[in-house]
Amino acid sequence: MSDTVTLAYGSALDGMQRSGPMPIHPVAAMFGNDQSLTDGAALLAHLQSAGPEDALRQQFAQVLAGWDHVDTDAVWAAGTARNTSERRSAIVSTLQLDPTTQHLVASLFPHATAPIVIADDWKEWRTAERRGERDFYWSHYRRYLLNKGWDAGVVAGLDHATEDVVRRLSDPTREVAYQAKGLVVGYVQSGKTANFTGVIAKAVDAGYRLVIVLTGTTNMLRAQTQRRLDIELVGRENLEQEISAHDSRGHEYQDDTDWEKDRFVRHGGRPSDIGYPDIRRLSTRGWDYRRLRQGFMALDFPRRERTQPLYAPVNLYTSDARLVVAKKNKTVLQDLVADLGRIRERLGEVPVLIIDDESDQASVNTTSPKKWTQDSKDRTAINRLIGQLLSMMPRAQYVGYTATPYANVFVDPSDVEDIFPRNFLVSLARPVAYMGAEDFHDFDTGIPLSERTLENSQELRHVRLLDEEPQDIDLRTPLDMYLLTGAVKLHRQRHGHASYQHHTMLVHEAMSKAVHRDTADVINAMWNSGQYRAPAGLARLRALYEKDVLPVSIASGTDLPTPADFDDLRPDIAAALDKISPPDQSSGPVIVVNSDKDLERQQESLDFDMRPIWRILVGGNSLARGFTVEGLTVTYYRRVTKQVDTLMQMGRWFGFRPGFRDLVRIYTTEELHEMFAAACKDEEYLRAELRRYSQPTAGDRQITPRQIPPLIAQHRPDLRPTGRNKMWNATLVEKSSPGEPMEPVAHPNPGSRAGDEKTRANAVAWLPVLSAATTTVQFKTVRVSRVGGASTIQDAGKFYSARIAEMDHREVVEVLSSLKWLSADTFKPELKWLSGLSPEQLKRWLIIFPHQVSDESLRTIHDQGPFSIFRRVRTSTGSLRAVSESRHRNAASRIAGLGTPVPDPEADRLYAPATGAMIVYPNVEADVPDAQSVNDGLVTMAFQLVTPMSTMPTSGKLIKWQTRNSADASAIVVDAE
Repeated sequence: MSDTVTLAYGSALDGMQRSGPMPIHPVAAMFGNDQSLTDGAALLAHLQSAGPEDALRQQFAQVLAGWDHVDTDAVWAAGTARNTSERRSAIVSTLQLDPTTQHLVASLFPHATAPIVIADDWKEWRTAERRGERDFYWSHYRRYLLNKGWDAGVVAGLDHATEDVVRRLSDPTREVAYQAKGLVVGYVQSGKTANFTGVIAKAVDAGYRLVIVLTGTTNMLRAQTQRRLDIELVGRENLEQEISAHDSRGHEYQDDTDWEKDRFVRHGGRPSDIGYPDIRRLSTRGWDYRRLRQGFMALDFPRRERTQPLYAPVNLYTSDARLVVAKKNKTVLQDLVADLGRIRERLGEVPVLIIDDESDQASVNTTSPKKWTQDSKDRTAINRLIGQLLSMMPRAQYVGYTATPYANVFVDPSDVEDIFPRNFLVSLARPVAYMGAEDFHDFDTGIPLSERTLENSQELRHVRLLDEEPQDIDLRTPLDMYLLTGAVKLHRQRHGHASYQHHTMLVHEAMSKAVHRDTADVINAMWNSGQYRAPAGLARLRALYEKDVLPVSIASGTDLPTPADFDDLRPDIAAALDKISPPDQSSGPVIVVNSDKDLERQQESLDFDMRPIWRILVGGNSLARGFTVEGLTVTYYRRVTKQVDTLMQMGRWFGFRPGFRDLVRIYTTEELHEMFAAACKDEEYLRAELRRYSQPTAGDRQITPRQIPPLIAQHRPDLRPTGRNKMWNATLVEKSSPGEPMEPVAHPNPGSRAGDEKTRANAVAWLPVLSAATTTVQFKTVRVSRVGGASTIQDAGKFYSARIAEMDHREVVEVLSSLKWLSADTFKPELKWLSGLSPEQLKRWLIIFPHQVSDESLRTIHDQGPFSIFRRVRTSTGSLRAVSESRHRNAASRIAGLGTPVPDPEADRLYAPATGAMIVYPNVEADVPDAQSVNDGLVTMAFQLVTPMSTMPTSGKLIKWQTRNSADASAIVVDAE
């Protein structure tokens, strides 16, 4: 009966792929010539018992994903948007599935989240006919993933996500050359390589004949990427062409387990023998790209019809493809540019695809605009060489891949030689079963801290906080956890529930190679003294297991076995020790991974493809961006950075953890954990903004990549989106500082003509405030001192007089908006934030004009007052060195509702909800002999202000950045209309 069900329903689904869904049971009964199928019971029974490899289950997943994804106005879609629950409801309703089958289908085949796409106009060329005619490499890659155990729905989602990229490239057969530039944004260690492998497969099928993959800056990452493309795309038949008939064992994969077990994708014969292009490699797993010299003809592309250009279908479809996997290294790319230059006259006919993995690393120009000349820009080496490749090959398409796109977004959109994604930006959906930053934080939970448990808290399950001051002993518990989690893996494997080839721990404390060596010595010594086979060590492991490992596994609800009795795990602890501890007992389980040449031999053993790795990895940048640490379970992380992209890329504990998600632990400090939380919020804000602007309005797209408004938010003032040298083109457009003092110092200097005019204008702007300051009060004076490196505030036992003004928030914003500054950008981000606050957040201001002790400082300003005149020093740039005085700040903080150690009766009386406080210091330069004689218009009105905590943005984002467009000097971004 099962074969009948598969044939009947498979035929029904085949017939509906083009027409769309219809009542499925009668159609299946017709194809199967079996009227008993009309009640749907047979389909339900089949799907209930079918495993992931079942042909009908896989076909169901693929067809449903296709209907989910398609843009259509067909009746069956009922006006629903693609990849939504509404679309899926429309599909199952049209199929007329009964409620039980509907529930099962929803469980087996959840609808995928569509990638977010922001794109310019382009000409559609990827018709269903063209896709179907030429899908040789894609179909084999798809089959490879399914055979590897990928869920059919996930593979179908990959098909649609890669199509969103390929269809926006240029048609390789078009006569007029066109160059597209795009960016694909994924998550850290989330499957971006699978996406660009699929894109390459479809591009080669479509006619792209030179594929250049740029892979970050390390040999390990380049070799890892090359091998994966060789296994999943190039395939056995193409690789066998490189093996000499006289030396069948002399090839790079001769000792590779996957080669011996026939796990490289197969194409059913040499592709060119059956009418498809061979893929010729110009780099290997062991060798980066090198100058071809006399063999540069390997880059030549013969034409069958010499009177026709290469891009003509008659030539394109009969020519072979070339693949280069190159490290982003100056020498390597110079060699590639030189070789291509030797066939430059013919390059104009070659459809080229450049994939730039980790495109925000090394590829972005980081030279200061101050070094540019009027007619040219200085460029960093890799940026310049990528630009040369693009200029040499007019049919080249550039697609960057990254999880941290901040540097890419800040590239000047009008710089045609740079890599700004001017044509499309695709943000991939978060994959199913992926562990990301939000899996290590309790975001959006209303559960009080005191009520959080292992069952309802991600942090309690996976995060263990360290003291801020590091000590060697801090490593003991993480090492014990590494051994215990390895033992649990072996226990599960021994009972037939999973298989674990790798089990790793990462220790990342600093960039310094000397620190890496010292840390490795500490860990090896601590491991060898752990007494893991003795009673003392086993007692320590038992306590940690019963306190941490077992309760977390139970709370996680995993269906994998975790022994309730520690004694049942003891055989597995012994087995794990045998796998982790090296045969040489004088050494230890650590592999140091960095750029130290003396450690290259040790690092060669870190080959996840060639052998099982059960080791503790100590390193820095080499173990960060792009490189996948397989089997990573325990992380000890202490490295501080002030950049979101660097921080997120060092999160190697993000990724897929099949069969051991409950065992994952991160040991870090509270400060670093909070920094990761802020970085995660920055990332999600970017994706939310992209999603918002990707939705069409009245059927039309809202914006193109070149018209992206501020998309970058900064949730911590001390954590920038990316490095300063990647933000020459970024403008800070909004900065909020709830509860934090703001004290601009770039007030115009009346010592110059321009400064004189601005200062006079500012004095007039302050008139409404001066005239409102009619009440005199007494505030407490405080004394601020530093004890043990910390500031302490004490009651000075004195009072100071001050004039105060009470004003509406809108009135104050109007005054601040009219002020002139040394630089046009001064105070703009703060003012933009203040202007957007609601009355519930900030309703009124108390403005304080402190009086000095001596009455000699008092004078009127524009017939208002009197006010004390202060003296201030300016820096060499013209700014004030400082504005406010610590003795006055206590009153302002208390008026704004911010707690301080020193109560102030008058300030507390003036407090009210949604009230801000400002201290204003009318001042002249310190060397002015007689402040009384200075013209009213030349008194600088400097200030410090503080807002209440009610001004905290509801989104939590404190800073927003925006990208300048140099083609329009008057605008930061292109007008979106």
